[in-house]
Amino acid sequence: MSRPTGRVLTLLELLQSGGTRTVAELADRLGVEGRTVRRYVDQLIDLDVPVESVRGRYGGYRLAPGYRLPPLMLGDDEALAVLLGLVVGRRAGLAAAERTASETASAKIRRVLPKHVAGRLDALLETLAFTDGPGEPEHPDAGILLTVADAVRHRRPVSIRYTDRDGRRSERVLHAYGIVAHSGRWYVTGRDDGAGEDRTFRLDRIAAARTLPGSFEAPAGPDPVRRVLSGFATAAYGHEVTLRIHGTAEQIRAQLPAAVASLAEHEPETGRDLAAERWWRVELRVQQLDWLPRTLAALDRPFVIERPDELRDLVAALADRLASCARRA
Repeated sequence: MSRPTGRVLTLLELLQSGGTRTVAELADRLGVEGRTVRRYVDQLIDLDVPVESVRGRYGGYRLAPGYRLPPLMLGDDEALAVLLGLVVGRRAGLAAAERTASETASAKIRRVLPKHVAGRLDALLETLAFTDGPGEPEHPDAGILLTVADAVRHRRPVSIRYTDRDGRRSERVLHAYGIVAHSGRWYVTGRDDGAGEDRTFRLDRIAAARTLPGSFEAPAGPDPVRRVLSGFATAAYGHEVTLRIHGTAEQIRAQLPAAVASLAEHEPETGRDLAAERWWRVELRVQQLDWLPRTLAALDRPFVIERPDELRDLVAALADRLASCARRA
C-alpha cells in the first residue's frame, strides 16, 4: 500500500472515531500539510464517503450520516469485540429476525481477519459456554424492539398488538418504562393504559408496535429491572408459598433471588442493620414444589413453613431420606 493511500485510510479512521477534527489536528496526526489533508478529504468524497466541512473557530471535518456505511477500519481487538457481540447477541435472542444479516456480517469480518486473530477468536468460541440456548420462538422482532426502544427513550405512548400465553389477542396502549433482557427472553415493562396498572410484556409476543402522539412522565420508584423481577415473583402460579426464614437478606437471596421470591422483614424495626440476621417473610408463587425442600436445605438457615401443608410434607420426606442415608453410613 502506497504511503498516500495509507494516509487516506488513516484519515478515514480518525474521522470514524467521531466528532469534528480540525485541519491542524489532522495534519499533525498524518504528518502532512493542511492542503494535503484537504486533498485527502476530496479523495474520500470521490469514494462516496460522506465527509462534511464544518466552518467556524472550531471547524474542520467530520463524517456525516450516509445511506451506506463508509469502509470500517477495525483493530484486532475491535474486530474480536464485534464478532463476539454478534455471537452473544444471537444466543441472547436479539437477532432472530435478522439472523441472516448477523451471520453474513460475521462472515465478512472473519474473511479479512489475520490468521492469528482468527485463531484467538476460534479459541474463545471453543471455550465459551452458555447456560441456556437461545430458544427459537422467543426472539423479539428487531423492528418491534427498535420501535419500543424509541418510545421508551422519548417517553411516547406505544400501541401494541399482544398475544398472551393462553393465545388471547389484544391491542393495548403502553407507557413503556424500559426494556429488560432476562434468561434468554426480552421484556418491556410499563403502564398498561387500558388496565390502569403496571404490566410486563414479552417482546416476542408483540405482533406489531406503533408510537402514538403525546408524551408521559415515568414515575419514581423501582427501575425497569426491579419491576420485571418483582412481576415474576408475584405472578399467578400453581402454588402460593409463604415462609419465615432467619438470616440475612444476602444469605436468603443466594438461594431465592428476586426473580423467584419477594422478601420483607417479618417484624420491621427502625435503626437496625439490614445486614444483620433476623426473621424475614418470604413469599413465592411456583408451579412445582418439589425443588423447594432441596433449596431450603441448601440455605441452611432456620425456617418456618406457613403454607402450603404439602410443602411441609415434602420437607419432612426429604429429611427422612437424608436421615436414613446418614444412618446407613
